[in-house]
Amino acid sequence: MAWIGGGVVVLGGATLFGTRSVLAKVAERDLTRLGQGVPTVVQVHDPQCPTCNALQSQTRQALKGFGQDELQYLVADIKTQEGQSFAGRYGVPHVTLLLFDGEGNLVETLQGMRPAAELRPAFERLAK
Repeated sequence: MAWIGGGVVVLGGATLFGTRSVLAKVAERDLTRLGQGVPTVVQVHDPQCPTCNALQSQTRQALKGFGQDELQYLVADIKTQEGQSFAGRYGVPHVTLLLFDGEGNLVETLQGMRPAAELRPAFERLAK
């Protein structure tokens, strides 16, 4: 009986973690959050592109330590209409990071694969 209860607790914890992860991914794709007072990094992303996925990993690593009120990360998935529109508005391909100030003004464009060590200083400038 205790094992079953323990199993339920573990399953419940896994479900809670999975739910939080899904909600975080949904929030990352909500491009309406841009220009709401928080400087923002938007990755123009193709989830089927290995280079995009590597850039996303490096971006997430470079963002560690920033609070949600300092810097936010959003994803413009070019496999969606919204993501395609966003990329078209700024005339950029996938494997691109667009850095916006808190008012939603584009301040820097970083195209191509970049390591976290190169991204971190750009993010620090943006967060100031």
